[in-house]
Amino acid sequence: MNSDGTPRSAQSGDVVRVIMAADVAAWRASLYGDGVINAAEAEVLCRREREAISACPQWRAFYVEALTDFVVRQQPPQGYVTDASADWLMAQVSDAAGAIASTNALDLVIHVMETATEVPARLAAFALAQVARAIVEGDGPLAGRNRLEPGRVSREEVELLRRILFAFGHEGTVGISREEAEVLFDINDHTREADNDPAWSDLFVKAIANFLMAARGYTVLTRAEALGREAWLDAPERGVTALFGDMLSSMLSSSLRGVWSAWEREEGASAARDRQADAARQAAEVVTSAEVRWLADRIGRDGVIHANERALLKFLSEESPDIHPSLRTLLDTAA
Repeated sequence: MNSDGTPRSAQSGDVVRVIMAADVAAWRASLYGDGVINAAEAEVLCRREREAISACPQWRAFYVEALTDFVVRQQPPQGYVTDASADWLMAQVSDAAGAIASTNALDLVIHVMETATEVPARLAAFALAQVARAIVEGDGPLAGRNRLEPGRVSREEVELLRRILFAFGHEGTVGISREEAEVLFDINDHTREADNDPAWSDLFVKAIANFLMAARGYTVLTRAEALGREAWLDAPERGVTALFGDMLSSMLSSSLRGVWSAWEREEGASAARDRQADAARQAAEVVTSAEVRWLADRIGRDGVIHANERALLKFLSEESPDIHPSLRTLLDTAA
C-alpha cells in the first residue's frame, strides 16, 4: 500500500488509470480496518473516481458505500448532512466547470440523500441540475450513458428526476423546495415544445403544485404520495396537452380571469369551514404572496402560457381553491 492508503498495483505514476477488483479489495481492507474513513481517505477515493479511465463493477458499489458512510454516518451530527458537508460533497464530485464528473458520482449524491435523515435543499437541486444539463444540452456523463436526445424529456429521465425528488424528502412530509422548483421550471422552459414523455407533465404539475401548497402553509402529502404516477395523467395518449388542451382553450381565450372566478366561487362556498383557519392563513400570507409572484414570473417569462403551465393552473384550481387571493397577481400578469 502507498502512504495515502491506495494499492500500489492500481497506480501509474500518481494517477489511478484502471481500477481492478483486487484494488477495491485492498482499499476496503485498508479503509475499513479501523472502522473509520477520515477526510484525507475520502478525498483520495473521490480523486480516484475522477481520474480513472475504467473500473471494475465492484468499484461503483464500494465508492458509493464508503463515501456515504463518511458523509452521512461519520460526520456530526450523525445521519444528517450539514451545509458544510454538502458543499464538500458537491466540490468533490464536480469537474472544473462545476458539473458532476461521472454517473458514479451522481449515484453517490442520490444515495447520500436516500440514506440521510436530512440534507440541504441545494444538494437536491444540484442533483436535479445534472439531469437537466443532460436533458437540455445533451451533455455530461448522464447523457453519454443514456444516449439522450437533447431537448426532450424521456421516461427514463422522468424516473431519475422522480428518484431524486423522493430521495430528498424520503423521511417525511417535506414539500418541494424553491431550489428544486426552479430546476424543474428550467427543464420545462427548455423542452416545452418537444415531444416529451407524458410522465414529465405529470411530475412537473404535481411537483410545482406541491411546492406552492407547502409555501402556502398547508400540511402537504409525503413526496411519494404527491409525486406518484397517477392514471388520470398517464391515460391520454398525448398526456397533459391532450387532457387539458381543449378544456382550457375557451377559458384562456378570455384571459385567466376565468380561472380566478372559479377559485373565488369555491372559496365563497367554503368560507365558513375555513374561518377557523384564518389565523394560520394570515401567518402564511407573506410567504404565499412571494411564491405567487415567483410563479407569475416563471410562467410569464416568454409571454406565452404553455401546455404544462396551463395544466398546472388547472390542477391548482381543482386541488387548492383557496390558495390565496394574491393569486390574482399571477392571473393578471399571465392574462
